[in-house]
Amino acid sequence: MTVYDVAARLPGIDLLGQRCKALAVLERIIDGGEPYYAYTSAWGEDEAALMSNGSGDEWAAVFTADGVFVRVFHHESAMSPYRDPDHELWPGLLDGLPVALLPQLEEPAFGDETGQFVATAVLWRLIGDDRWHAGDGIDFPPPAGLDDGSGPDGSGMLGILLDDIVDRYIDFATDYYQVEVDRTAVEQVVAHRPLTDDIVRALNPRLAVADLREDIATIGYPIART
Repeated sequence: MTVYDVAARLPGIDLLGQRCKALAVLERIIDGGEPYYAYTSAWGEDEAALMSNGSGDEWAAVFTADGVFVRVFHHESAMSPYRDPDHELWPGLLDGLPVALLPQLEEPAFGDETGQFVATAVLWRLIGDDRWHAGDGIDFPPPAGLDDGSGPDGSGMLGILLDDIVDRYIDFATDYYQVEVDRTAVEQVVAHRPLTDDIVRALNPRLAVADLREDIATIGYPIART
């Protein structure tokens, strides 16, 4: 999978935002520690979905008034800018990036120790666009070693946001947290149903909605009225 494959399969902006929020809610309920998937409605003037596996691999989707900017970094990718002494990005990665999204390249969280933007894959979609975009004419390196499913540019890490998100999240949580995950509850969260005690307890019997209100408010996910 490459960034072009992901661009062809990602949902529209609104649905993508819902899925990102759902992942953050599921993470908060099931684990409650340092989240693998997170979402904040207060990323400066914007909102952002964040993924970090704690080992140097990460992605972020920033939801702005103009559109969405997606940045991926896979630390073992042959396309990593750290392959180059000057930390130059892989050729073509940002070709065609709209002016309205250029400020994202200055985001400190997306840079190296000098503030230089680093990424192995970038996607974007402006409000009103009919599809996702990536840099033009990227020449991907050949596969090297065992394929972890992330592809040559790490964009495969975005696969959980595709249409089989329920199955992908259950597989992820079962393996990563070593717990059984209630499928119906995951389906309800992914469908953006207002959060209830029944949904929460199906995923984590030790919690109720009252324990999560502040975090859920930060995510911007709906809570059922009581």
